[in-house]
Amino acid sequence: MTTTFDLPDSPLELARLQDAVSVKLSAVSLTPMTDDDVLDMSEVFERSNRRSDGIGARLYAEVSTRGANRKAGVQTPGKYLTATLRLGLGASKRRVAAALALTSMYNYSGDQLDPTLPATAIAVADGDLSVDHVNEIVAVIDEIPAAIPAEDKARAEQELAELSRQLTPEGTREVGRRILAHLDPDGSLTDDADRARTRGFAIQPQDKRLMSKIRAQLSPSLRAKLEAILTLWAEPGMNNPDDPESPRGAAYGADAEALAAARERDVRSQSQRNHDALEAMLDHLLANGALGDSVALPAHLVVTASLEDLEDRAGVAVTATGTRLPVADLVDIAADATPWLEVFEDQSSQILFLGRGKRLASLAQRLALFGRDRGCTAPGCTTPWSRTQAHHMPDWQDGGPTDIDHLGGACGPHNRSVATTLGGWETTVLTSGPFKGRVGWRPTGSNQPWKVNHSLQPEKLLPAIRATQSGSAVEKWLSCRIPAPPPGPPAPPGVDVVRNPA
Repeated sequence: MTTTFDLPDSPLELARLQDAVSVKLSAVSLTPMTDDDVLDMSEVFERSNRRSDGIGARLYAEVSTRGANRKAGVQTPGKYLTATLRLGLGASKRRVAAALALTSMYNYSGDQLDPTLPATAIAVADGDLSVDHVNEIVAVIDEIPAAIPAEDKARAEQELAELSRQLTPEGTREVGRRILAHLDPDGSLTDDADRARTRGFAIQPQDKRLMSKIRAQLSPSLRAKLEAILTLWAEPGMNNPDDPESPRGAAYGADAEALAAARERDVRSQSQRNHDALEAMLDHLLANGALGDSVALPAHLVVTASLEDLEDRAGVAVTATGTRLPVADLVDIAADATPWLEVFEDQSSQILFLGRGKRLASLAQRLALFGRDRGCTAPGCTTPWSRTQAHHMPDWQDGGPTDIDHLGGACGPHNRSVATTLGGWETTVLTSGPFKGRVGWRPTGSNQPWKVNHSLQPEKLLPAIRATQSGSAVEKWLSCRIPAPPPGPPAPPGVDVVRNPA
């Protein structure tokens, strides 16, 4: 049954109406529905969600084209999705990919471009394809060699979009493989430019066990080099972290008897040996000056941890690149890499005063700021400290001193967003409240409350919640937290600790 409604023409009013319908749907009971109604509603609801994916892509295109993200206080459309709409990185990337594929964007000359996947855009508007389908189609089209004529590439996209109306995303992937095999059956059309275009190496976010997956597309030359090195460094018996007698380095030149004995004790899989070999190679590079002699912070291995955790050899530390590291591993690394340790007693945010009468912050100042800020201080930003700048408050050109209590971490885009005119941001080091000592941000000229960045230090939210909601359910929950483990052995000598006064 089709019902005609008198709907408004305003996109904003339509969106509000859709939201009101969702609120109503979330409140009504589904129990009285018949089985047929439940199945019918499931299809209608899914089709509506898929159409909404296309609308979301169009909205992103509008934000990007207008530069409206700057009004929300973020410098890029992608950051708008994560910082303002609070999408995860994966969902944000899927939204951007969908927008580029499904919507009309503009080039640098201001000319409107057609969607790169026009047939796919129509299928999404019809409610037949989801974002997962779109991502699979994008992946297939990206793999088509540049030597394939444009009309053949367009025909492949059209056929894939039509077939996908009846397929799952996995089915779309399988059909895409067959289309690729048909277009370039022996791979002869793939050239160096295609391989260079698709190369990449990305470290994925850490999971709850602090482990990280790697996603990579290795060029033939890189694979050949890596395999040659692993042949010697990942040989059975070599670089075994569980065997103190295991030879270190490359198998070539290792003591033959020691290697033979270590090989007999080695129960690791090939994958584990590859991992240990890679870590041994990095240890070798670090020990031989791979980080260089620069005074810039990215040229150093820097870690922040609480003094209590360091002494107990428990808990988790954070590096300047944003990696979380068990303190027990930190102590082991310290023995060889001699990192800078910025340690705060009882996780205090009070830092040493390291003021300098010059524009650029010193290494000592950046070390202290890293311990306090961990990364960019702009709300919602996840840029780690190694990719930030020392931001002056007030700005240097406005008379701001290069003193530790007038500095804060900011990534390049957020540093440039600070301005004394409307449309910019103003910053300050907070002198009161639960986040005293942290950097606060708010739109220039507004009376909005100062906001701090919780993305990089969510653990500091707990004391603030506890202070403002005493006696609440949150307070009761916090009081039931698992107690800290008993103290372990003290940190070994040779690990330099910069203790901060309470």
